[in-house]
Amino acid sequence: MGIKSILAKPFAKRIQKRVYKWANQPEKTQEKVFQKLITQAKNTTFGKDHSFDSIKTYKDFRANVPVRDYEDLKPYINQIIKGEPDVLWQGKPLYFAKTSGTTSGAKYIPLTKESMPFHIKAARNALLLYIAETGNADFVNGKMIFLQGSPIIDEKSNIKTGRLSGIVAHYVPNYLQKNRMPSWETNCIDDWETKVDAIVEETLKEDMTLISGIPSWVQMYFEKLTAKTGKNINEIFPNFNLFVYGGVNYEPYRNKFEKMMGKKVDSIELYPASEGFFAYQDKQNEKGMLLLLDGGIFYEFIKADEFFDENPQRITIADVELNINYVMIISTNAGLWAYNIGDTVQFTSLKPYRIIVSGRIKHFISAFGEHVIAKEVEQAMKEATQGTTITINEFTVAPQINPTTGLPYHEWFIEFENEPESLGDFITKVDASMQAQNSYYYDLIVGNILQTLKVTTVEKGGFQNYMKSVGKLGGQNKIPRLSNDRKIADVLTQAGSQT
Repeated sequence: MGIKSILAKPFAKRIQKRVYKWANQPEKTQEKVFQKLITQAKNTTFGKDHSFDSIKTYKDFRANVPVRDYEDLKPYINQIIKGEPDVLWQGKPLYFAKTSGTTSGAKYIPLTKESMPFHIKAARNALLLYIAETGNADFVNGKMIFLQGSPIIDEKSNIKTGRLSGIVAHYVPNYLQKNRMPSWETNCIDDWETKVDAIVEETLKEDMTLISGIPSWVQMYFEKLTAKTGKNINEIFPNFNLFVYGGVNYEPYRNKFEKMMGKKVDSIELYPASEGFFAYQDKQNEKGMLLLLDGGIFYEFIKADEFFDENPQRITIADVELNINYVMIISTNAGLWAYNIGDTVQFTSLKPYRIIVSGRIKHFISAFGEHVIAKEVEQAMKEATQGTTITINEFTVAPQINPTTGLPYHEWFIEFENEPESLGDFITKVDASMQAQNSYYYDLIVGNILQTLKVTTVEKGGFQNYMKSVGKLGGQNKIPRLSNDRKIADVLTQAGSQT
C-alpha cells in the first residue's frame, strides 16, 4: 500500500463527515447560499436591474428575477465581453467556458474566482466519499486518465476562454500531477481520433487504475486498446478498478464495457457542467447522485409538464417530490441568475437529496402528445438487453410522422456490437417497456394512433462518423438520446437498414 492511499483514508473520512453535515441540513444550507449570493451581487449591473437590495426572501427573488436561458442572459454577457466589470458578479470572470449552443451558436459561460474552486472540490470529494465508503484507496497510487478537451486557453476581450474540461486541467492538484495522464502534449491534440491514438500509445504499458470520461468516448479508447493488443482491458490494466463518468447514463453501455473490461469495475457518476458542478454519486448502492447544496449554487425546480405554461410554479428543494420530472433552475456565484440549463432531473431520495438526470427539456419526443423522455428510452433499452448477449454501442430515437405506408411510429437507430438473435423479440421487449413506463405512449399504441416502434440498424462506427461530420467528435460532446425532429435521423437513415 502506497503512502498516498494510506493518507487518503483518514482525510476521506473527515470530508465525508463535512459533506453529510450540510446534506442533513438542506434547507438551512440553501438559505445560507441564497443570502450570500444576493448580498455579494447586489451592486452589480444585474443586481441593480433586479432590485437585489430589496430582496429579503425567496418569494422576493421569484418576483424580481424571471427564469432565463442563455439568449435572455446574452446582453449581460456581451457587456462583460466589452470589458465592463461588475455586470453579473463582482469584478470580471476568471474564464469563459465555451460551449456549443443549438440556437445561440457558441455560448460563453462565466467562471469566477468564487465558482472555480467548487468545480475542483466537487470532483475531489466524489473520489474521497468513494474511499470513505469502500475503503478502496489503491487507485491513488497508480496512473489516472481523464479523457477531456484540449487545455489550450484562448482569450476573448482579455478573459481566458476554453472548454471547461480544458480549464479544469490547469487545476489538477500537485499531488496528482505525476499520476495524471495523458501528457500535456497529447492532451493538446485537437483532432479527437489522433488524440485517442496517441493516448493509447502513452498508456498501453502504464499501471492504469482510474479511467474517467464520457462513456461513449471511453468506449472508443477501449476499442482501440483491444484492437491493438487483442486483449481485454483487465489483461492490459490488471489494477484498473474505478471508472468515473458523467455526461450520459452509463447503463446502456454497461454490458459492453464489462465485456471489454473482462470484469466488473466500481463506478462513480458525476454531474458537472460549465454552469456548475451539481451532483456526484456518494453511495455505491444508492440510486442517484447527491445534490450539492453548499457549492455556491441556489436551486429552483419547475415541473417539466408545466414548464411551457405561461406562469409555471417555481419551487425550492423544500417542496420537491420523488420521481417527478423537473427542469432545474440555478443561480450561482458565477453570476447566472434563475438560469435554465436545459436539463431535467428526478429526485430519488429526499434524505439526503439525490437526483438522476432524466433528460433535456428540449430533447424529448412529443410529436403525438406522448411526452417521451431520455430516462424512459434508456430504461427500455436496459430491460431489453439485461441477461442477454446483446451489446449496444450507441442509439437515438426520433418520430416518423409521415411513413410511406401505415401508421406513424418511433424510429430507434441502434448501433449494435452484438445483435439480438431475434430482432423482432427485441423490439417487442423495448416497446412493451415503453408502454409500461409511459401511459401516453400506451394510449397512442392501443388507440391505433401509433404503430409499434421500428429499429434501424446503424453500421459500426456510424454514430462516430455522424459526430465527426457535424464537428462534434470527442471532448464533452454526446449524441442526444432522442429528438422531436428528424435532423439526426435523416442522416443516419442513409447509413442504416430498417426492420
